Amino acid sequence: MADELVLYTNPMSRGRIARWMLEEVGVPYRVEVLDYASGMKDAPYLSINPMGKVPAIVHRGKVVTECAAICAYLADAFPEAGLAPPPVERADYYRWMFFAAGPVEAAVTEKARGITVDAEQGRMVGYGSYDRVVDVLEQAVGRNEYIASDRFTAADVYVGSHVMWGLRFGSLPDRPAFGAYAVRLANRPAFARAAQADDALIGAPVAA
Repeated sequence: MADELVLYTNPMSRGRIARWMLEEVGVPYRVEVLDYASGMKDAPYLSINPMGKVPAIVHRGKVVTECAAICAYLADAFPEAGLAPPPVERADYYRWMFFAAGPVEAAVTEKARGITVDAEQGRMVGYGSYDRVVDVLEQAVGRNEYIASDRFTAADVYVGSHVMWGLRFGSLPDRPAFGAYAVRLANRPAFARAAQADDALIGAPVAA
């Protein structure tokens, strides 16, 4: 039932990652679109996510926030979708999903804010340096057809979203491995459905 699974999102947010993952899972879900000025900061939504951020999902009364967690959770909650490797084969799956959630997210965000770290600071921050993160990410996406194995997984939803956004907005350099990976993922029907649904909402009124 769609009411058992609810996505709280905004079409111009990381909620696009969660919607893509839901489309890959292929189960019914309901969407609550929130605006930044009020909807995300009002008491009803803060009772779901006190951070006042999207996305969040509620599944059978349980709340999951943070995009990487949502991707991992949905892959486990709906194993019939085949979006997580068997537990004994999950080393790369977890490694690269959370590499994107940690070093990649932090390095790209700080670069966008004009923050650079010197060698001394690089020993303190978790990502080390932006250049090192980009090089490691390039190697990871270029090693196989997909990030964790020879088949698509939830890790590709999360890592791939970072790569595609990075190329689109210039926060990652345009390297062949990134471009080829992005093309493979953009050709997935679930990605196209999710993008079409979110793009249709841009410019439309959203919940206050």
